[in-house]
Amino acid sequence: MAVSYMDFTSPSVQFTYDLRNNTFFKKDDRNYINALSVNQLNTLGNTSILDIYLSTGNVVEPHIHQNATELVICISGAAVVSIINPFTKKLLNFPIQPGQVANVPQGWMHYEVATVDNTHLIAIFDAPVPEFIGVSDMLRLTPASILAHTYCLNEAQVKSTLAPITDTVVIGPPSNCKPTSQNLQNKQQRHQSEYPQQQQQQPVIGNGWGYR
Repeated sequence: MAVSYMDFTSPSVQFTYDLRNNTFFKKDDRNYINALSVNQLNTLGNTSILDIYLSTGNVVEPHIHQNATELVICISGAAVVSIINPFTKKLLNFPIQPGQVANVPQGWMHYEVATVDNTHLIAIFDAPVPEFIGVSDMLRLTPASILAHTYCLNEAQVKSTLAPITDTVVIGPPSNCKPTSQNLQNKQQRHQSEYPQQQQQQPVIGNGWGYR
């Protein structure tokens, strides 16, 4: 959409920007996200992007963009874009490689998992500033008593399980995560079975969150 309110004669008009100057989130030197919106480039109009870098097994946490559709483009490496279809109640897994895309409708729960090192994704949004609600925030801000009562769970176990989630995760697992060797083995086996060799372009339908 054109920027109808922009005074293109103004000295403040912007036509170029260096994404490296606006890091939205950084886990480490191989896992980080740069962002571009109208707050950085005022001629963008109704468009914004996230510039995503991931190493193997790192996850852009389950989340929704309540104000925008997201088109994920694989620039390098490989990833699986997973979407929960709220109408069919199915989990769809879309493996993408360079030159391939996956589209996430506005407000749909989704996440991305890197399946090789040096994965680079570009996410394009049809909003001037994409909004983000992470599942980590839902879990840490909802009282354990409500979760336990609603889903018939043990409240003490809920508190203990969710206690390590003290902030928005964005890219998981968190840097301070120290999984047990058994958890690592289970994770690798689950990863290999769910995302074999990035060969299929049709959705893989499942019932769980997939990679954790």
